[in-house]
Amino acid sequence: MSIDSILSTLSEQGSASVLKGIKRGVERECLRIDKHRLAKTSHHNALGSALTHPYITTDFSESLLEFITPACSDIEQTLAQLEDIHKFTLANIDGEELWPLSMPCFIEDQDEIRLADYGSSNVGKMKTLYRQGLKNRYGSMMQAIAGVHFNLSFPEAFWTQLQQIEGNSDKLSDYISDKYFSLIRNFKRELWLISYLFGASPALCSSFLGGRKTNLPFESLGKGTLYLPYATSLRLGDLGYTNSAQSSLRVTYNSLEEYLEGFKQAISMTSDLYQQFGDYRDEPAKQLNQNILQIENEFYSPIRPKRNAQSGQTPSEALAEGGVEYIEVRALDVNPFSEVGISKEQIQFLDVFLLYCAIKPAQDLAWQEQVETQANLDLVVNQGREPGLALSNKGKAHLLSDWAGDIFTELKKIAKLFDEAFGNQEYSAVMSKLEKSVANPELTYSGQFLAHLLEQQEDNGHYALKLASDYKQNTLGKGYHVFDQALFEREAVASHNKQKEIEASDTQSFVQFLDDYFK
Repeated sequence: MSIDSILSTLSEQGSASVLKGIKRGVERECLRIDKHRLAKTSHHNALGSALTHPYITTDFSESLLEFITPACSDIEQTLAQLEDIHKFTLANIDGEELWPLSMPCFIEDQDEIRLADYGSSNVGKMKTLYRQGLKNRYGSMMQAIAGVHFNLSFPEAFWTQLQQIEGNSDKLSDYISDKYFSLIRNFKRELWLISYLFGASPALCSSFLGGRKTNLPFESLGKGTLYLPYATSLRLGDLGYTNSAQSSLRVTYNSLEEYLEGFKQAISMTSDLYQQFGDYRDEPAKQLNQNILQIENEFYSPIRPKRNAQSGQTPSEALAEGGVEYIEVRALDVNPFSEVGISKEQIQFLDVFLLYCAIKPAQDLAWQEQVETQANLDLVVNQGREPGLALSNKGKAHLLSDWAGDIFTELKKIAKLFDEAFGNQEYSAVMSKLEKSVANPELTYSGQFLAHLLEQQEDNGHYALKLASDYKQNTLGKGYHVFDQALFEREAVASHNKQKEIEASDTQSFVQFLDDYFK
């Protein structure tokens, strides 16, 4: 069915209101900094246990914080929760600040980056050893890059109505999984638009390269800033969070079964490159195993099908048992123009874009076309704002501006359905605003960011430090919105106690624990 017919039927049935049941969650990463440098302190005790705290944890390193909001159907509440987490954190890190960019701050040597420590339990040691493997495989500098992950699920009532409209008679859970994979295929085909609009890392500190050579035609600014004049998101490019060794993996998205089979092969494929590091039985251990993927989380993808796993389940086991529950968008740079790294307009755009991807007809995505989607992303990452840039659509050249215009034509129709659901014109207003970025690349996030640097002749890092200072002052000056200080203090104590319980309950050696895990 066409997008128009689906939208028309939903509107005629008065079904737009089901969209109010969309649930969203945000995972925002950010580095702690101290006196203009990467903070070398341990994860602060007042923030709770990084192993067990529901809202505040760490990612690769002790200094790379990750803030997590619970699934919620109110955008304002999600952003308010995120503000509260930032406020409590800033008040409890001894004067340190939060770096407001994706690409890391001044780091002279990657050995400054301390691996995240999750305690002495087997599961905690496994998490740290996994990170040791990442360090040995890719270097710590790449792991210092921060991003924002956006989780979204459509309500069951929406899927039930869509299934009726499409005349589908499959088991509902199977239908939902199939539709989420349709969404993923469409998302991958047009992911480049997310990078074009919201990419916010066109520049980086030269220290990030650490003397490594690159073929990218960087230009210099100030004392140590490198930039590409038309870049959008260096974070998503070859310098960023990528894994070239995974190029041999052919994980495809045409069905849940096909995806899981590809994942099964990927997780068990040994790598000649990583054999030099041994496995968890070695002393000292340098990685979990010698496979291309140590565990499933190592698979780099801008979007993932997800299901909340039960204790002891791997992500793919959870998907195999219950089907897709929600999707995780991993393609967002930290938004430097937002105190919490993501804005309401971005979330509203993603609502519309992901619904567009869900209801648009989605042919299977063959491997060769998947390679084409990656090539398009690479082009936009490095030169997305270049006038006259053409992408490849099924082998045919297509001007980015024309293709983006076609997408926005559809998005504006879908925005009207959201306006109907929420009783306002906000979604249409966001689409109209962002559509202007197609003809005016300087309006994109990367365009605005780079224009500031060039106009002020200001280093990337110094601009970020000013933002960090301003955001800290503003955030600490506000009251709590949804959570409060007492709640965070209780959660911190409870998380420390929970970590101690996990550590006390271990009955196996670390090697035995991993023997069982990898069976």
